[in-house]
Amino acid sequence: MSAFKQIVDEFEGAAFAQIQYNLLNEDVQAGTDGLKYAAGKGLAVIVMEPLLGGTLCAPPPAVQALYDASGLGLTSAELSLRWLWNKPEVSLVLSGMSAFQQVQENIASTRRAGVGCMGEAEVKLATAVQEKYKGLTAIPCTACGYCQPCPVGVKISEVFSMLNDIEVYGETRVASSKRRYARLEAQQRADTCISCRICEEKCPQGIPISKWMPKVHAALA
Repeated sequence: MSAFKQIVDEFEGAAFAQIQYNLLNEDVQAGTDGLKYAAGKGLAVIVMEPLLGGTLCAPPPAVQALYDASGLGLTSAELSLRWLWNKPEVSLVLSGMSAFQQVQENIASTRRAGVGCMGEAEVKLATAVQEKYKGLTAIPCTACGYCQPCPVGVKISEVFSMLNDIEVYGETRVASSKRRYARLEAQQRADTCISCRICEEKCPQGIPISKWMPKVHAALA
């Protein structure tokens, strides 16, 4: 957030700022604080990754159960987009589409959305979804990057995200996570960790990073 504020201040008077922001990334990178800060400076804010690369279109069973039980008839994608449009600081949402049906669905969703579009039940559902995802995540890493650079080159937040994908989505993400891990350079993988714990001193989440590294490598190698 501090780096984002510095950029906004440096380019004060610019027309817009673009940030990654979605239902699951309120505290990642610029986050909600950055969104409000940029808007407060008079910048239009463009949101990218509103559905987290499509991840929010296919929620794991435990999360889908919340949508089914709500009785609101909302898909995960629509709630995630409405959650963004409900915020007065959001000027534009960039949602990637790969089929004409998705174009139609996004247009229809946007027409129904806007500031104040979410009722109490929808807000309650969005909060429950956020909490459920947090509960499914094994490692509470927010990818803030404060732990980097690692003295030996381990890509700490990246390997954590690979393991978390498996924990959240189960067997459907094992193969893709292992492929991502295999593509890393040797020194970037978890098994090169020397337990110096320099990263742990910097981690705002207090994660015992050195203890997780053997488990990460065992799951992904």
